[in-house]
Amino acid sequence: MLRIESISVNLGKFSIRNISLEIKSNEYFIIIGPSGAGKTILLETIVGIHAPLSGMVWLDNKNITALSPHKRNIGMVYQDYMLFPHLSVEDNIAFGLKQKKVPREEQKKMVEECSDLLNISDLLSRFPVTLSGGEQQRIALARALVLKPELLLLDEPMNALDSCTRDRMRMELSRIRKLTGTTIIQITHHFDDVYTLADRIALMKDGEIVQVGEPENVFQHPSDTFVAEFLGIGNIIRGYGTRSGNLTEIKTTKGQVFYAASPVTGDVVATLHPEDVIISRAPFASSARNCMNGTVSELISSGSTIRVILDVGFSLMALLTRESCSELHLELGTKVFATFKASAVHLIPVS
Repeated sequence: MLRIESISVNLGKFSIRNISLEIKSNEYFIIIGPSGAGKTILLETIVGIHAPLSGMVWLDNKNITALSPHKRNIGMVYQDYMLFPHLSVEDNIAFGLKQKKVPREEQKKMVEECSDLLNISDLLSRFPVTLSGGEQQRIALARALVLKPELLLLDEPMNALDSCTRDRMRMELSRIRKLTGTTIIQITHHFDDVYTLADRIALMKDGEIVQVGEPENVFQHPSDTFVAEFLGIGNIIRGYGTRSGNLTEIKTTKGQVFYAASPVTGDVVATLHPEDVIISRAPFASSARNCMNGTVSELISSGSTIRVILDVGFSLMALLTRESCSELHLELGTKVFATFKASAVHLIPVS
C-alpha cells in the first residue's frame, strides 16, 4: 500500500539515510526509537513536507515522491493536535474540506458522519480551548479522517494524555481502523501502544531503521544490543558460546555457564526476558535446561509486580507477582534457585 525505497533526507545537522519500508493495506504500523532518531522526519517525508535527496515514495502503486502534500491524500495528526483556536469544532473538522472547495451541504454531511464515528457530535459548536486533551485529539483525528485519506500518520498522538485517557484512545484508534479500513502509521514512546495496536513495528536509531517485524518477534529476538536495551529486556548478558550437543553453552565473563537453544557461537550477548525466569526455594522440577542457585540482592516494586534481582555470579532479573514474592518469603539475602529454558535465551553475535 505504501512503499518507501531507499529514502534519504538531509536537514542540516540531521539526516535519515537509505530507509526502505513496505506498509500493507489496512495495517497498523508503529515506529519506535529514542528521541532524535528521525521518526517525525520520516513521517513528514511521507506526507510531502520534506523532499528527499534520493529514493522514492509510492502510494498504492503511484509514485508520489514529487507531489505536494495536498495532492497525496495522506492525513497527519501531530501530538499537539494543531487545532485552530478561533474556529469552532465543526469548522476545525471542515477546514480541509473548505480548502478543497467541497460544496457546503456535502461538507456538513461529511462532518456529521465523521463526528458520529468519533462520538463528538455534541462538541461541534464548542471551541478547542474548552475541550479536554482526549476531546482535542478526537477533533484532530476527525479533521484528518473527514478527508478520507488512504493513509493516516500519527505523530505521538497520545503523548500529552493521562494513562486512563490513553487507554480509551487506544481502543478508539483500534475501532476506527476496523470501521474505516484506514492504513495507519504511528510514532510512539509507549510500549502499551505497540502491544495493543501494532501489526508490525520498526525501530529507528540515528536516522536509520535497525529492525522491522511483528512486535512479539522483535521483542523476543532483538537484532542487536541497542534494540535489546531500548526495548527494556531485563537480562542482557555477555559471554562466549560453544556448541554442546544441540545447544550452545554460554560461558560468562565471570565463568558461570548456561545454555541457549541457538546455533550462534563465539562472542555473544544473551538476552532473556525476566518473565521467563522461574524462582523457587528448592530446585524446580522441569525440563528446563538452566537451573542456577543465587541470592536475592534487590527487590524493586513495579505496581502489581516485583522485579527480583538475583546474584547468580552475574546479575539476573526475574518478574514475579506480589503474591508469588509473599509465598516465597523473598527478602534481601534469601537463597533461591533460578530456572529458565534454553529456548528462552536469545543470542546476538558480537562482531
